[in-house]
Amino acid sequence: MAKIMRKITDGILFAATWFFAAITLLVLLFIIAHIVINGVPYLEPRLFEFTFTSENVSMMPAIISTVFMVFLTLIIAVPLGIFTSIYLVEYVKKGNKFVMLIRSAAEMLAGIPSVVYGLFGMLMFGQFFGLGWSLAAGVLTLSIMILPVVIRTTEEALKSVGDGYREGGYALGSGKLRVVFRLVLPSAVPGIMAGVILAMGRIVGESAALIFTAGTVPQIPQTLGASARTLSVHMWALSGEGHHVGEAYATAVILLLIVLVINTAAAVIAKIFTAKGSGA
Repeated sequence: MAKIMRKITDGILFAATWFFAAITLLVLLFIIAHIVINGVPYLEPRLFEFTFTSENVSMMPAIISTVFMVFLTLIIAVPLGIFTSIYLVEYVKKGNKFVMLIRSAAEMLAGIPSVVYGLFGMLMFGQFFGLGWSLAAGVLTLSIMILPVVIRTTEEALKSVGDGYREGGYALGSGKLRVVFRLVLPSAVPGIMAGVILAMGRIVGESAALIFTAGTVPQIPQTLGASARTLSVHMWALSGEGHHVGEAYATAVILLLIVLVINTAAAVIAKIFTAKGSGA
């Protein structure tokens, strides 16, 4: 009887898993189809002019600003998050209260709404440090925002690497630093890249924090002190005005394509590093 009930339970759980997975896939396809159907007809050459005007409402300055924002934020947050995770996993003893405090802080920071980060960035970087509404203020705010994601995902990726890698390296006479950077870290690259992809997705899709820090000027930033409008902020501005809703959908289409390209490039990089790590 117990065996029959177990089979029935397993069947119900299996069916429920497929059912909710199908619902999730359908919702995703519906959102993508809705954006593509409403946005593709408005993809015109005027939207890709390098100078924004009220007539062409070009998204090209926003595309360039988004690339700058992603690149500069990752330069700051990813190395800092990776080295922090390496210290927490490889160098600190298990059960250390300091490590537990850092992990709790990272989890709390990950749950803070982005608008709170925006207000903090405006007060700290914009007013206290005098950066105002600028690309630099937006980059620094987003770096703090995505840092918990990079730390936690990198930490889990390092923990997933078997101790056999470490023990084998030590048995061959390698030092701790060499073992970490030549054996452990390459093996953890796929997990680390998953965190980087999540971080990039949050950067590209962020608008609330950037409205308060980077501003909404629709021009290509010439310096780090210049205000910049990313694609998500550009889409918010167009839809909020109510006169260019179609162009806002077109911006969403380009935003989807950029996210797809970024995810594909990150997956390719992860495979390259994994192949190098296994070859070593």
